Amino acid sequence: MDKLKAFESFVSVATRGSLTAAAKAEGVAPAIMGRRLDALEEHLGVKLLVRTTRRISLTHEGAAFLEDCQRLLSDVANAEASVSEGGVKATGHLRITAPAGFGRRHVAPLVPRFRSAHPDVTISLNLSDRVVDLAGEGYDCAVRVGDLPDSSLVSVRLADNRRLCVATPGYLQRHGTPQHPSDLLQHDCLTLSSEASQTRGWAFRLPRSRARDPERLLADAGLPAEGGSEVMFLKPGGPLDCSDGQVLHDWCLAGYGIAWRSTWEVEAEIAAGQLVPVLEDFAAPPNGIFVVFPQRKHMPLRVRLWIDFLKHHYAQPAFWGRPDPSAP
Repeated sequence: MDKLKAFESFVSVATRGSLTAAAKAEGVAPAIMGRRLDALEEHLGVKLLVRTTRRISLTHEGAAFLEDCQRLLSDVANAEASVSEGGVKATGHLRITAPAGFGRRHVAPLVPRFRSAHPDVTISLNLSDRVVDLAGEGYDCAVRVGDLPDSSLVSVRLADNRRLCVATPGYLQRHGTPQHPSDLLQHDCLTLSSEASQTRGWAFRLPRSRARDPERLLADAGLPAEGGSEVMFLKPGGPLDCSDGQVLHDWCLAGYGIAWRSTWEVEAEIAAGQLVPVLEDFAAPPNGIFVVFPQRKHMPLRVRLWIDFLKHHYAQPAFWGRPDPSAP
């Protein structure tokens, strides 16, 4: 058995989910791919794939073996490239994941550009608001926004992210501009519905110098608040709520109320004058935009280049739609 060819066939079938698709990509008959997998499983003494007439799924052992095979094949490809004419180049398949809203706007547009710079890399992008298990599901890295839970993943901070209250100039002309978070009781606030993941509410920094007892001030205004530090989490109400953040963004742009959105989502509209930030003196400290990846002794070249690519673009103010502060 040609072990390397068997590994390649296994990875191809596992990532494509089909013997037929893998065989077509390699230009061989499906029966040949099947025989390679049978020989590999017999050699290892374990079942790697569960094959039915409708689908192919990985066993627990197969999922673990897939990551090892992908890393091994990447190392082999990089070793070959390092001694070939033209020097080192990225190859192989890159699997990345990102939150749906952020990924649509700030990850997906970069994927084809990265692919143009590295044509020997193929890319799968998963957009999901659930926290993907990178190692368990075979992903190379993830872009994540916000505070990171403790984990065994390695994280690299790519950019800062702040949450701001924003509204259209027209809304503020009609309803006035809030001067303190307690004023939100008098405004139409566009909030995530209770079944959405944002359960703590809107975060504000309430300096003690602004009020002797910020918690009492908010309670007197009828705003539920979770405190204990300078950062308070408020749950304002309003006539409209939705479980989808993009809908809240659209409603805010239409002038229906005040929304609490991330800078990555609204900076372009703020720069264009479509939205105006309010309560900036009370904005909570920024969290981050990160790329995370499993701890690996040898990171595949394609992953390292992708991370560098993100860092380069996210460091450019123009990427987010805001003016360059260093420009004259």
